[in-house]
Amino acid sequence: MTDTVLSSATREVVIGSGRPFVIIGERINPTGRKRLAAEMAAGDFSTVVADVAVQVAAGAHMLDVNAGIPLADEPRILAETVALVQSLTDLPLSIDSSIVAALEAGLAVYQGKPLVNSVTGEDDRLETVLPLVAKYGAAVVAISNDETGISEDPDVRFAVAKKIVERAADHGIAAADIVVDPLVMPIGAMRTAGRQVFHLVRRLSEELGVNTTCGASNVSFGLPNRGGINGAFLAMAIASGMTSAITSPLHEEVRQAVMAADVLMGADAHASAWIGRYADRAGGRGSGGGGGTAGRRRGGRSARLGTTEAPPSS
Repeated sequence: MTDTVLSSATREVVIGSGRPFVIIGERINPTGRKRLAAEMAAGDFSTVVADVAVQVAAGAHMLDVNAGIPLADEPRILAETVALVQSLTDLPLSIDSSIVAALEAGLAVYQGKPLVNSVTGEDDRLETVLPLVAKYGAAVVAISNDETGISEDPDVRFAVAKKIVERAADHGIAAADIVVDPLVMPIGAMRTAGRQVFHLVRRLSEELGVNTTCGASNVSFGLPNRGGINGAFLAMAIASGMTSAITSPLHEEVRQAVMAADVLMGADAHASAWIGRYADRAGGRGSGGGGGTAGRRRGGRSARLGTTEAPPSS
């Protein structure tokens, strides 16, 4: 599998196997946020500014930017938002719209190599979005549904992804510039949703050689303690080969699960990112995590058993 390289004017982010998992911050999106939608439609971007700041501080590697507001001038608003966000942060962006004119407006003002979110498998959609991706030298999220909708059969979703990869090649877009979304369904409605995604991610990596992403919070829709479900899902998805996700970096359960998975998958060399984030929070207890607790437990066990344990061999 090859690397997907995204960039702003001054910073590069690489999505790829064996690399740290890429969190694409999801908050700059007015869908379901009436106040944000009203503000953006009125030219007030104060909440966008705040959303940029908190996501950057929380450790997002990229930011998704969406301006899907009913009855508003989405191309204009998306272009303004993209330009504003790029003035506030050097993180690369995902330009997110279902309207082709809005995608082009955002791409026209973007500095660097963005991720286009997204293209689906319908023929007319492929023939309008892929030429834009090629024209601007972008990468693209390929969502594995088509005119028949979202199939519950993972083999059908794989076939749609393969079709998109092949059609992209016809437009000169390399597989490295395609990040497939295998579509995460709510686990509360489909008990096999997690297993399906893990299976699909492995196939997409091994058979198509593409990177993957998803809207991670979909998996927990309708359930309590969504952050706990999302974090566990992402850790398992990473173990299956997923390389990025559009999610909120603000939930500690999610951020911690992703960083722990990076350590366990060998993508965080010497656990340096983990130590940098959590060492101070351990209250100076050291790398053992429990300070002298482990030693006390061993001593206590020996005392209770009336034995002396030999030190571990080196």
